[in-house]
Order: sequence, then C-alpha cells, then structure tokens
Amino acid sequence: MSDTNGSAGGGRSGGAARCIALVGPYLSGKTTLLESILARTGAITRQGKVGDGNTVGDASPEARAHGMSVEVNVATTEFMGDSYTFVDCPGSIEFLHEARNVIPAVDMAVVVAELDEKKAPALQLILKELEDAGIPRLIFLNKVDRAEGNPRDALEWLQPASTRPLVMRQLPLWENDIVTGFIDLALERAFVYREHAESKVVEMSDDARAEEVDARFSMLEKLADYDDDLMEQLLSDVEPPRDRVFDDLTSELRQGLIVPVLMGSAERANGILRLMKALRHEAPSVVETAERLGLAAGSGAVAQILKTFHTTHGGKLSVARLLRGALADGDTVFGARGGEERIGGVFTLKGQDTTKAARAVAGDTVGLGRLEGIATGETVSTDKGVEQLVAVEPPQPVLGKAVEAKERKDEVKLTSAIHKIIDEDPSLSLRHNQDAGEMVLLGQGEMHLRVALERLTGKFAIDVQTHEPRIGYKETIRKPATQRGRHKKQSGGHGQFGDVVLEIRPLPRGAGFEFTDTITGGVVPKQYIPSVESGVRDYLGSGPLGFPVVDVAVNLSDGSYHTVDSSDMAFRTAGRIGMNEGMPQCSPVLLEPIMHVEVMVPSEATAKVNTIVSQRRGQILGFDARPGWPGWDVVQAQMPEAEMRDLIVELRSATAGVGSYVCRFDHLAELTGKLADQVIESHRQEAA
Repeated sequence: MSDTNGSAGGGRSGGAARCIALVGPYLSGKTTLLESILARTGAITRQGKVGDGNTVGDASPEARAHGMSVEVNVATTEFMGDSYTFVDCPGSIEFLHEARNVIPAVDMAVVVAELDEKKAPALQLILKELEDAGIPRLIFLNKVDRAEGNPRDALEWLQPASTRPLVMRQLPLWENDIVTGFIDLALERAFVYREHAESKVVEMSDDARAEEVDARFSMLEKLADYDDDLMEQLLSDVEPPRDRVFDDLTSELRQGLIVPVLMGSAERANGILRLMKALRHEAPSVVETAERLGLAAGSGAVAQILKTFHTTHGGKLSVARLLRGALADGDTVFGARGGEERIGGVFTLKGQDTTKAARAVAGDTVGLGRLEGIATGETVSTDKGVEQLVAVEPPQPVLGKAVEAKERKDEVKLTSAIHKIIDEDPSLSLRHNQDAGEMVLLGQGEMHLRVALERLTGKFAIDVQTHEPRIGYKETIRKPATQRGRHKKQSGGHGQFGDVVLEIRPLPRGAGFEFTDTITGGVVPKQYIPSVESGVRDYLGSGPLGFPVVDVAVNLSDGSYHTVDSSDMAFRTAGRIGMNEGMPQCSPVLLEPIMHVEVMVPSEATAKVNTIVSQRRGQILGFDARPGWPGWDVVQAQMPEAEMRDLIVELRSATAGVGSYVCRFDHLAELTGKLADQVIESHRQEAA
C-alpha cells in the first residue's frame, strides 16, 4: 500500500470544490509545492523549477526577475474526482496583505515551513493571521531531504509560534543521516520516498516501531485533550479504533483545535500525495466555510473577491470564491459597496492561463471578467443589498516614493495606471502632497515599491522617475513685530494704493493661524479688510526660511486708503508686503514634524530596535509585551519624520524580516543648528 491510499475513516465532507491557501515564510517552498501538486495530480506534464523560471506560479515578469512571489497565484486541479483550487500566497511580510484578502474565504490553509529556527517569528506572523481568521490549518515541513535536524525535535521551537497544539502526524525514516521516508502515525505504516513517484510501504525496524509507539501515544494524548472518550481509552490502555483516530483528527482540525504536522520535499514530490489525501479527508467543505463567515442560507449566489488582475488584453479579471449558488457569463452581480456589474466571462485558472467555463457553482474559485466597479476583498451577490462578509483593512504604509512621469504626455496615464495597481493591491496607496506639489506612492517596504514601479514600466509602459518624498517642514516665529505694508503704483488712469500696519506675534504650538483687526475711524474701509487677510494668507505659504508658516497671529491695527486708487487687489498686495517685510524681524525658526511610532518586533530584537531609534534622534517612551503575541514587544517612541525614510529597511534587517511599525503625526518641534541649516540650504537649492 502506498501513500496514495491514505487515511481510513474521517469521511469526506461532500464533493464540492475546495479552496486551499498555501502560506508560509519567504523561501519556504510554497510555489514549488504548488508545482509539485499540479504535477502529481496531472494538471501539468512536468514539474518546473522556480530557478528555471518555468513554474505555473510566479509567472509574472516581476516575480521571475526577483525569484520570489510578489502576488497570489491561483491554480485549479483535480484529485480522485474532486476539484481543488490552490492559492499560493507570497511569504514576504511586504506582500502579506495579498494573503489577508484570500484567507477568509478558503476552506483550509497549508502552512509551508522549513526546519530553520530563525524563521520561527515569520511563521508566527502567518499562523497569527490564520488563527485570527479562524482558518483550519496544517503544517507541511518542507525540504526534509535536506534537513540537518530531526523534524520531531523541531516541535520545541515550532510550538511557541502557534497558540494551538502542534500534532506530529508523521515520523521521519532515516538512512545515513538523510530522511528517506516517514511513518504515518495514524495509519501505523512506514513509507519510503520515491522521487516523483508514489511512496512504497516498507516494514518498520524494531527501533522505528518503538519510536512510532511513543510518538503515536503522544499524538493520541493531544487528541484526547478534546475527546473525553479517547482519554478514557488511553487511561485504560485500550487501543482506540483507527477510524476513531481519523475522526478526531478531522474534527479537531476543522474546529481549529489542533494543527497537524506533515512532512515531505516539494522539490522531489515526496509526501505530496499523502498531503493531498489529508486535504481530501480533512479539509472543511464550502458549506462549513460559508457558515464560518456568517453567510445565511439563501437562493442568490454569493462570492468573495480574493484578488484583482488588470490583464494586458483581457481587461479586469476578479478572482472569486463562490460560497453559495451559481454564476454564469452575463449574470448581474451587486457589490457590498453598492456597485452593479455584469459578468463578462467565467474562467478557470492555472497560473496566468485562463480557460473559459460555462458556469461556476458553490465551492469553485474562478476568474470573473470585467467587474470594473468591484474591489479586491469585496463580497458580491446576485441579490441586491448583499452584506460584506469580512472586512480586511489595508495595513498602514511604511515607505513612500514620490513618483512622476518622465514625459509630460504620460502624466494622466500615470495616475490611471497607479489606480489600477492599487486596485490589484490595496496595500499600496497614493498621497497627493499639495504643499510639495508631488504624488507619493506608499507601500509596505522597499521590494513592495520596487515591484509596483516595475509594473508601471512593464505592464503599463510608463517611464517614471522617483525621489524621496519631501518632509513636511514648517516654520514659525519666536517674537513679535509691527510692520507697515504699503503698496502704491501709478501708471496712467486709476492707480493702486493700499496701506496697512500689521502686528505679528507668535501663537502656541498647534494653534494655527489667527487674523484680527482693531481698525478704528475707518482708516481701512471694512470692505478691504478681507483682502488684507487674503494677502497675509498668500504670504504664509512660504516664510522667510522658505517653508509654510504656522502658529502665527496677525492683527491689522492701522492703515490708510485712497478714495480712487484703493482696491481689493491693492490691499491684498499691501498685506503681503507687510508680512514679507515684517516676518524676518520675528526671529523665524524651522519646525520639523515629530511622529509617534509603535514598533512591533520579536523580544530578542528589542534592544537592537532601541538602539536604532536612538541613533535616529528618536526618544524611547517605553516598551511592553505585545498583546496576544507571545515573545513579541511593542516599542513606543517619538521620532522626527525625516529620520523615518528608510527606517523599515533597517528594522527588517535587524529582525529577520518580520519587524514593522505604525505611526501617526504627533507634533511639530523646533529644529536649530547645523541640521536646520542643512535643511534650509537644501530647500533653497531645490527652489533655485
């Protein structure tokens, strides 16, 4: 008997198509696992390699250029008469939001991991996402053929990454310090791997049998924590029926009570059919997934949009998991945000290849064509008034680049293209900085932004140039001054005349701008006073140091006018002249924005992060354990915005790629001395 025959008992939950997410840390082998599954189930004739650039997944130019997943890849296959769609999710924290939109609507997740303790924090990130979403999951320990340690011993460092008990389902068989097969603890049989072929049943040695008995009892003990009858059998030394063991494994996995652990080698296709057999018997059905999402019974079709692609020739394609009912080409669907669209084609997916289908039914994961007004993550239905099943908020960006088209003719095209890549990936965002007159593309890290910019050039054929976003420096004053502003011009006919006296004084930090008047005797007619204020405001856009002015009060105390030559424009100009001549006397000072920062890192990296923050002129406010995250801390600090430009790069370097932060503007603080001089000089050179 080979590992194709798999488990007994724990019967399948219906024949509807399944949707399985492949998740795990960066470089753990998820794309290779997808390729191996497709080859072993006959969906492709030959298993490709990521390094050769010939896999079904990671087929985009950006993924191939960088040798990593940069977006979800979807492929459907069949196994033993059932349909399975696998969604391969990127492992880098910079692309984690791709998985967040997928996870809620899948039936189960396979967490691909390596025997590398340094990746435990990254594994914890993935498992926490699944736990929070209530997704049943198992771990597939990949690359065991190259493992230096014992997979069973790995549970000691793997377990802290999961709040649910890890249950080892298999034991490795060894030959010359190499894993050559496994013992299935539920079946109580030993198998030897055969490369790209079915595993072969072999007899267990006496030593292997003794280890199997011990490991199986440990597995049963964990199952018995949620089954009183099984616990009683174990205490009475009664061997539980095999079917009962499989039933418990299935039930407890679906409830998220345990996390089974299997092993294999995706590259050699070892353990793949054993994994598929586990999914066939133990993955929940779409009915259970719909119940988990709170989808009530009804007649209309309901689907969740997992991902959006803007294809070069076929237009917009929305990857959808159908949770109820059926959809066909031409059906009208309504979005939870109020949109109404007609489906322009139903497609099965295998990487970047699409095949037209007649219809999709509950359980299917398909591409829906031309849903222009429907966003990634949105719930759609053939019934009006559909409610959003799950709300996934994009993470706060941590890095930005100011972007502009190299050619003026591409400016409108650039804005449209950026909105399309944000539609594909909502963890990107666009900010228009009015003060600096620039457009800033924001994302989750250096590689995230690099890939987005490559798509603008490659997919949308727009040459762009980038620079660091300008910091929101301001300026204010330290002392008051009184200044007359006089504008007089005679050039034939009516002239221009405006005369004002302005009292300028500083306001407390954060007070903004205040304009008053104490005019008496009509020396400045009332109808011209708003024009004086407009002139003052005109000046505030750029003060003596060249930056927007804040926290200043101006009082119009005196002036004069001419019955013929005075006008709104003349008094507006006089107000601006008064500010221009008076502000340099008020001891102007530069202000820099200070951000409140919360840095989330594994506890062993907290000391490093404190040093990084301090070296960037940051002030540590304190740190504490991160709620709900064993082994993690949250560092609270205040830091100048200017010091945060590449903070995420250094932070990720110090935390094996898992550290992150959120921030918000806190206050403006005076910046003096050499740093202020450098900022002012740099600004003047840019303006020249």
